[in-house]
Amino acid sequence: MVLACNSYDIHDMGVMVSADRILEMAIEINADVIGLSGLITPSLDEMVYVAEEMTKRNYKVPLLIGGATTSKLHTALRIEPKYEHPVVHVLDASRAVGVVSNLLNQDANIRDNYFSQIKTEYEQIRIQREKRNATKEMHTLETARANALKFDWNNYSIPVPKKLGIHVHDLDLEVLKNFIDWTPFFLSWELAGRYPAILSDPIVGHEAKKLFADAKILLDKIISQKLISAKAVTGIFPANSDGDDILVYDIENTKNVNFKLHHLRQQIKKTAGQPNFCLADYVAPLNSGNIDYIGGFAVTAGIDADLLVKEYENQNDDYHAILVKALADRLAEAGAEYLHQLIRTDHWGYSLNEDLKNEDLISEKYQGIRPAPGYPACPDHTEKDSLWQLLEVEKNTGMILTSSKAMYPAASVSGWYLSHPESKYFGISEISEDQLINYCERKGWAIEEGKKWLSPLLP
Repeated sequence: MVLACNSYDIHDMGVMVSADRILEMAIEINADVIGLSGLITPSLDEMVYVAEEMTKRNYKVPLLIGGATTSKLHTALRIEPKYEHPVVHVLDASRAVGVVSNLLNQDANIRDNYFSQIKTEYEQIRIQREKRNATKEMHTLETARANALKFDWNNYSIPVPKKLGIHVHDLDLEVLKNFIDWTPFFLSWELAGRYPAILSDPIVGHEAKKLFADAKILLDKIISQKLISAKAVTGIFPANSDGDDILVYDIENTKNVNFKLHHLRQQIKKTAGQPNFCLADYVAPLNSGNIDYIGGFAVTAGIDADLLVKEYENQNDDYHAILVKALADRLAEAGAEYLHQLIRTDHWGYSLNEDLKNEDLISEKYQGIRPAPGYPACPDHTEKDSLWQLLEVEKNTGMILTSSKAMYPAASVSGWYLSHPESKYFGISEISEDQLINYCERKGWAIEEGKKWLSPLLP
């Protein structure tokens, strides 16, 4: 028997399972394999803890690692060394069957050979990482900041929003369905290919067509019978950057700083002429004398989705239960796309003449970005706290943050709006100790707290 658990939150919502409870359940059901799936970065530390506890408690069953935030590299570096028995990173659910078959094969030679191959592969990953670290060059934080992205703010006309402040939106699913990006929907079912070409793919086209037809039928039912609903809150506020932070002002008095948003800067040394990016670079600096603006949003399409999922599960209809979750996720992302267009063309109004088709929106052929806390450009999940306070998200939408900053309902998206025409997405892949210390000082954290939240970025 396989025990599979989401380990991304240890206290909240009743469906998210603690590390200790995972191990208790494994004993209760006499599990042959334990599988952990992590959705956000704090779950990575929980997985390390599970491996350590399995060693302490003399477990011998294989441990599978998977989920959006995990990787073979993290598994090899941080988790596998903590447990002497098999630890395997599984890229996606479709490969779990083959992995488990090898790990539990009745032929001891097959089991042992597979385990040996995994151990050898992960040891090689660690060796390669050590070699890379030995040759990799990092800027000091001071040098990285000196190599920040530079703009001529004196000759840039900052777009002034038409509608400042907070706005609450009851979203029409009939509208949102036109903004759906279907490609990730198929990927969530392990069907690789871009929509709509995937529907005629010679290998997966038949299954893709059937799945798409079922999804459209269910989506129409959800919309016509109002089985789930979507709500959002957006806001635009005056702002300036101050170093790597962004100051958010009171709308009525820009001398009053209501919030300070904290961001990280790339530190890996780049080729000549390539800056070390930070999101604060895209907002006019305090010393420019010009007031700029920043926006934020939080949207959910998961209202009542859990009830509908439960209804299908009670009918033993797991297929439609999973379909509901996948569609709710797609509608939430569609809501984010719709709202961003509304911000660009109306509330902020810096792209009044924008006329883009859905495929253009998916390809991000518009001005501005909407980076999300917890993702590569701003990897600190705790910055969602500021977003929640700034937009009064819970009051305006009912969305909440769990103790590890996961959003609930699960089918939810949140982030910032930046309007600068040169703004683009990037990743903060690694930071040095000097930035960790500086960031902790700016956040008011003890160093251990910073290591907890930023562990994937630390060497």
